[in-house]
Amino acid sequence: MKRASTLFLKITVFLMGLPPLALCVAVILSLVSGNNEQFPGKMYPADAGFFVAIIPYYIALYQAYKLLGYIDKNVAFSELSVQALKKIKYCGFSICLIFLAMEPYLYMMAEQDDAPGLIVLGLVVAFASFVIAAFAAVLERLLKDAINIKSENELTV
Repeated sequence: MKRASTLFLKITVFLMGLPPLALCVAVILSLVSGNNEQFPGKMYPADAGFFVAIIPYYIALYQAYKLLGYIDKNVAFSELSVQALKKIKYCGFSICLIFLAMEPYLYMMAEQDDAPGLIVLGLVVAFASFVIAAFAAVLERLLKDAINIKSENELTV
Protein backbone atom coordinates (compact mmCIF):
# COMPACT_ATOMS: atom_id res chain seq x y z
CA MET A 1 0.00 0.00 0.00
CA LYS A 2 2.80 2.39 0.91
CA ARG A 3 4.61 1.79 -2.37
CA ALA A 4 1.40 2.28 -4.34
CA SER A 5 0.77 5.69 -2.80
CA THR A 6 4.31 6.89 -3.42
CA LEU A 7 4.18 5.48 -6.95
CA PHE A 8 0.98 7.44 -7.53
CA LEU A 9 2.64 10.59 -6.18
CA LYS A 10 5.73 10.02 -8.35
CA ILE A 11 3.51 9.72 -11.42
CA THR A 12 1.70 12.88 -10.34
CA VAL A 13 4.99 14.76 -9.97
CA PHE A 14 6.00 13.60 -13.44
CA LEU A 15 2.65 14.67 -14.90
CA MET A 16 2.97 18.07 -13.20
CA GLY A 17 6.04 18.68 -15.34
CA LEU A 18 4.27 18.16 -18.66
CA PRO A 19 1.92 21.21 -18.84
CA PRO A 20 4.65 23.82 -18.21
CA LEU A 21 6.85 22.10 -20.77
CA ALA A 22 4.04 22.18 -23.32
CA LEU A 23 3.34 25.81 -22.42
CA CYS A 24 6.94 26.81 -22.96
CA VAL A 25 7.43 24.88 -26.14
CA ALA A 26 4.14 25.50 -27.91
CA VAL A 27 2.39 28.57 -26.62
CA ILE A 28 5.23 30.86 -25.63
CA LEU A 29 7.25 30.21 -28.77
CA SER A 30 4.19 30.94 -30.88
CA LEU A 31 3.61 34.15 -28.91
CA VAL A 32 7.17 35.27 -29.54
CA SER A 33 6.87 34.74 -33.25
CA GLY A 34 3.27 35.91 -33.70
CA ASN A 35 2.73 38.89 -31.41
CA ASN A 36 5.70 41.06 -32.20
CA GLU A 37 3.47 43.63 -33.90
CA GLN A 38 0.87 43.76 -31.14
CA PHE A 39 3.31 44.00 -28.23
CA PRO A 40 6.55 45.42 -29.65
CA GLY A 41 9.34 44.75 -27.16
CA LYS A 42 6.99 43.82 -24.32
CA MET A 43 6.80 40.09 -24.96
CA TYR A 44 10.50 39.36 -24.67
CA PRO A 45 10.89 40.13 -20.93
CA ALA A 46 7.68 38.25 -20.12
CA ASP A 47 8.74 35.26 -22.22
CA ALA A 48 12.19 35.31 -20.67
CA GLY A 49 10.54 35.35 -17.25
CA PHE A 50 8.48 32.29 -18.12
CA PHE A 51 11.53 30.43 -19.36
CA VAL A 52 13.56 31.42 -16.28
CA ALA A 53 10.70 30.43 -13.93
CA ILE A 54 10.61 26.96 -15.43
CA ILE A 55 14.11 26.21 -14.12
CA PRO A 56 13.30 26.43 -10.37
CA TYR A 57 9.97 24.73 -11.07
CA TYR A 58 11.67 21.64 -12.47
CA ILE A 59 14.28 21.71 -9.71
CA ALA A 60 11.47 21.68 -7.14
CA LEU A 61 9.74 18.82 -8.96
CA TYR A 62 12.98 16.83 -8.96
CA GLN A 63 13.44 17.47 -5.24
CA ALA A 64 9.86 16.32 -4.59
CA TYR A 65 10.59 13.17 -6.59
CA LYS A 66 13.74 12.59 -4.52
CA LEU A 67 11.73 13.15 -1.34
CA LEU A 68 9.29 10.45 -2.41
CA GLY A 69 12.26 8.15 -3.04
CA TYR A 70 13.48 8.79 0.50
CA ILE A 71 10.03 7.84 1.78
CA ASP A 72 10.20 4.59 -0.22
CA LYS A 73 13.61 3.79 1.28
CA ASN A 74 12.37 4.55 4.83
CA VAL A 75 14.85 7.42 5.27
CA ALA A 76 12.24 10.17 5.29
CA PHE A 77 13.44 11.42 8.68
CA SER A 78 16.94 12.26 7.56
CA GLU A 79 19.03 15.26 6.71
CA LEU A 80 18.57 14.43 3.02
CA SER A 81 14.86 15.16 3.33
CA VAL A 82 15.59 18.43 5.09
CA GLN A 83 17.89 19.46 2.24
CA ALA A 84 15.25 18.55 -0.35
CA LEU A 85 12.63 20.62 1.48
CA LYS A 86 15.07 23.52 1.74
CA LYS A 87 15.63 23.44 -2.02
CA ILE A 88 11.87 23.29 -2.64
CA LYS A 89 11.48 26.32 -0.37
CA TYR A 90 14.12 28.31 -2.25
CA CYS A 91 12.63 27.33 -5.61
CA GLY A 92 9.16 28.44 -4.49
CA PHE A 93 10.46 31.81 -3.36
CA SER A 94 12.40 32.15 -6.63
CA ILE A 95 9.32 31.52 -8.74
CA CYS A 96 7.38 34.03 -6.66
CA LEU A 97 10.04 36.70 -7.17
CA ILE A 98 10.31 36.00 -10.90
CA PHE A 99 6.56 36.37 -11.42
CA LEU A 100 6.43 39.51 -9.30
CA ALA A 101 9.25 40.94 -11.41
CA MET A 102 7.25 40.09 -14.55
CA GLU A 103 4.11 41.88 -13.30
CA PRO A 104 4.97 45.30 -14.81
CA TYR A 105 5.37 43.71 -18.24
CA LEU A 106 2.18 41.72 -17.79
CA TYR A 107 0.44 44.94 -16.73
CA MET A 108 1.61 46.75 -19.87
CA MET A 109 0.45 43.88 -22.06
CA ALA A 110 -2.90 43.63 -20.25
CA GLU A 111 -3.39 47.39 -20.50
CA GLN A 112 -2.76 47.37 -24.23
CA ASP A 113 -4.87 44.28 -24.88
CA ASP A 114 -7.56 45.20 -22.28
CA ALA A 115 -7.21 41.83 -20.55
CA PRO A 116 -7.01 42.28 -16.75
CA GLY A 117 -7.02 38.52 -16.25
CA LEU A 118 -3.39 38.45 -17.32
CA ILE A 119 -2.40 40.52 -14.29
CA VAL A 120 -4.42 38.31 -11.96
CA LEU A 121 -2.92 35.17 -13.47
CA GLY A 122 0.60 36.39 -12.74
CA LEU A 123 -0.35 37.26 -9.18
CA VAL A 124 -2.04 33.88 -8.65
CA VAL A 125 1.09 32.02 -9.77
CA ALA A 126 3.28 34.21 -7.54
CA PHE A 127 0.98 33.71 -4.54
CA ALA A 128 0.68 29.95 -5.10
CA SER A 129 4.45 29.53 -5.29
CA PHE A 130 4.82 31.64 -2.13
CA VAL A 131 2.33 29.40 -0.31
CA ILE A 132 4.21 26.29 -1.45
CA ALA A 133 7.50 27.81 -0.29
CA ALA A 134 6.02 28.74 3.09
CA PHE A 135 4.58 25.23 3.49
CA ALA A 136 7.96 23.72 2.61
CA ALA A 137 9.60 25.98 5.21
CA VAL A 138 7.15 24.79 7.88
CA LEU A 139 7.71 21.15 6.90
CA GLU A 140 11.47 21.69 6.95
CA ARG A 141 11.30 23.08 10.49
CA LEU A 142 9.01 20.28 11.68
CA LEU A 143 11.26 17.66 10.12
CA LYS A 144 14.34 19.15 11.80
CA ASP A 145 12.54 19.05 15.15
CA ALA A 146 11.40 15.46 14.55
CA ILE A 147 14.96 14.41 13.66
CA ASN A 148 16.26 16.06 16.85
CA ILE A 149 13.62 14.30 18.97
CA LYS A 150 14.39 11.00 17.27
CA SER A 151 18.12 11.36 17.93
CA GLU A 152 17.47 12.29 21.59
CA ASN A 153 15.24 9.23 22.01
CA GLU A 154 17.91 6.98 20.52
CA LEU A 155 20.47 8.35 22.98
CA THR A 156 18.26 7.80 26.05
CA VAL A 157 17.95 4.05 25.50
